[in-house]
Amino acid sequence: MAKIIQGTLDASGSRFAIVISRFNSFISDRLLSGALDALERHGASPEDISVVWVPGSFEIPPIARKLALSKKYDGVICLGALLRGETPHFEYLSSTVTKELGSIGIESNIPVINGVLTCNTMEQAVDRAGLKTGNKGFDASVAAIEMIELMKQL
Repeated sequence: MAKIIQGTLDASGSRFAIVISRFNSFISDRLLSGALDALERHGASPEDISVVWVPGSFEIPPIARKLALSKKYDGVICLGALLRGETPHFEYLSSTVTKELGSIGIESNIPVINGVLTCNTMEQAVDRAGLKTGNKGFDASVAAIEMIELMKQL
């Protein structure tokens, strides 16, 4: 029989950093509420959670890198919202943020969770921040908890 290795959803004793964009704060605030709710529901202590605000989603990766490499945290959760506009700016930002966050996770050897929404419209972002399709901030925290627990087993 195969040995099955999987993470649990126990956040107790783990330390989390949340890096969040102030731009599109109407969405970011909802994502943060969902993320904190998930962490607390799964046993994280408020003193083990640090929230770091940055101006926009493009500024998330350098701060996430600094936090991940500090070894003060078991996981870094990144939250924000990028909305498509009339120029290619959205494409450049979403691609860069996604690539950088993946690289930071590999470099730091801790989970760096990408909870930055990339949406075509404000309505899509609102739906993903707690209206119709759940709260992606909540989902990002659950992913962080599971990945931290999985990393401990490996």
